[in-house]
Amino acid sequence: MKRISAILILSFLSIAVWAQNFNGSNYGFRLGLTATPTIGWIKPEQGKTEGVGLGFSYGLIGDFNFAPNYSFSTALTITTINGKSTEINVMPYHSTSSTTNPVGYDLKYKMQYIELPLTIKLKTLKTDGKRFYGQFGLSNSVNISAKQDAERNGSQVGDNQNISDYSRFYRAGLIIGGGGEFDISGSTSILAGLTLNNGFTNIVKDGSRKVKNHYLALNFGLFF
Repeated sequence: MKRISAILILSFLSIAVWAQNFNGSNYGFRLGLTATPTIGWIKPEQGKTEGVGLGFSYGLIGDFNFAPNYSFSTALTITTINGKSTEINVMPYHSTSSTTNPVGYDLKYKMQYIELPLTIKLKTLKTDGKRFYGQFGLSNSVNISAKQDAERNGSQVGDNQNISDYSRFYRAGLIIGGGGEFDISGSTSILAGLTLNNGFTNIVKDGSRKVKNHYLALNFGLFF
């Protein structure tokens, strides 16, 4: 996991260095910071979603402007995706030797990832120091923390349980969103927008279950 995290960090830095050396007229690379609240939820294939969970995402953002209205946009963030679900026969709480009947568990997932999105931004022309954009691409994440609260028949069987051994290290998702950039001084501008990150890979290792997580991000950023 540490090796994969290092690869993601080096990939982001390599993109930044390459973009800064790009000599395209009036284009180039913009680097910034982001701090973003997230609203996450869990979607089990066998079971049901029981509610959303609030999380947070923070880190670096970067736009490589390769044409007047088009940018390759990426980031390097720590992202938390929380959510609640009800699922059947969940490891590590369930023992197959104790009963053959299905047992339901009320779960709260607390997942944390290093995220490296690869997206394209389509931008409007800047007018009066502001422009708007649409964004589409792929989310790439590696799990760095996986914890869970669990209840069975109203009794707690897991309290901030470490489920890293039962969680997949890689998560992929589809990103779609939009927002605006607003100049405040010189080359500095504020970014605000809304992004849906729709996970499409299984986040658990249990071969009998398929679970996906998704989140809605209220994006805030500052470009320099």
